[in-house]
Amino acid sequence: MSAKHPIIAVTGSSGAGTTSVKSAFEHIFIRESFFPCLIEGDSFHRYDRREMETEAKKALGSGENFSHFGPEANLFEELEQQFINYGKSGTCKVRKYLHDEREALPYDQEPGTFTDWEDHRTESDLLFYEGLHGGIVNENVNVAAHVDLLIGVVPVVNLEWIQKIHRDIAERGYRPEVVTNTILRRMYDYIHYITPQFSRTDVNFQRVPTVDTSNPFIARDIPTPDESFVVIRFSNPRKFNIDFCYLQAMIQGSFMSRRNTIVVPGGKMGLTIELVFGPVIEKIVQKSKALKNRMRRKKPVYQTVSVV
Repeated sequence: MSAKHPIIAVTGSSGAGTTSVKSAFEHIFIRESFFPCLIEGDSFHRYDRREMETEAKKALGSGENFSHFGPEANLFEELEQQFINYGKSGTCKVRKYLHDEREALPYDQEPGTFTDWEDHRTESDLLFYEGLHGGIVNENVNVAAHVDLLIGVVPVVNLEWIQKIHRDIAERGYRPEVVTNTILRRMYDYIHYITPQFSRTDVNFQRVPTVDTSNPFIARDIPTPDESFVVIRFSNPRKFNIDFCYLQAMIQGSFMSRRNTIVVPGGKMGLTIELVFGPVIEKIVQKSKALKNRMRRKKPVYQTVSVV
């Protein structure tokens, strides 16, 4: 962790809704004039789309487990190193994974490819990561150890699958059977590499639908926010001085289900994120700026002396 160069990570499975949480944080950054260095988890995949298809076929033929959730298909060491570099110096390298034609067009590249790695040159107040592995820990890496605020986005699994199926079909052009096979192929890695992260988070957001999602593979639409609740669990409310009485007063329809858990209407999730994390991020950034200013003042000033 780094008080001088803080890191915030939002982690969750494919289709979990991390992008929606990212949007709420972007509102905070804009309102408070904070300048984040943005890192997308997909940029740390090991293979582009065509290479991934080839490797997946090889793994299937040899009976090996292989998916975007596991270490074989990702650059975990490189991700950890970028977090280390940012924590030390406030600098890192970034690239983009171009999911579709809209994203690829400005770069004159094919969808499913990566842009080149580049230094993030703009001075930033914090690093903000959104992706699959913001809290990953295995025998080789401990990414979670470098994160100052780790947030998990974890809808109940049937809702997660519905969201992924609809997104991949509507936005990325996949056939329904391809998406279903992907979900099945990823199950081992989902259990071993995705879900353990949510025991390391500072906060988890879990959307729970109030409509029938018994068979996610035939669902015609995604339950709306008004058709769901969001269960928000804080691992240690004192760490960020969470005032549950204030939140209940501000968020109509909210209630406490446990001493560290508040439940809010699905449509109030964005508001809740801003109410909870606006003050938290402000304190983190203020502390960071104070440390940077202190370091600048401590730097020795050398004067040029003319010798006659």
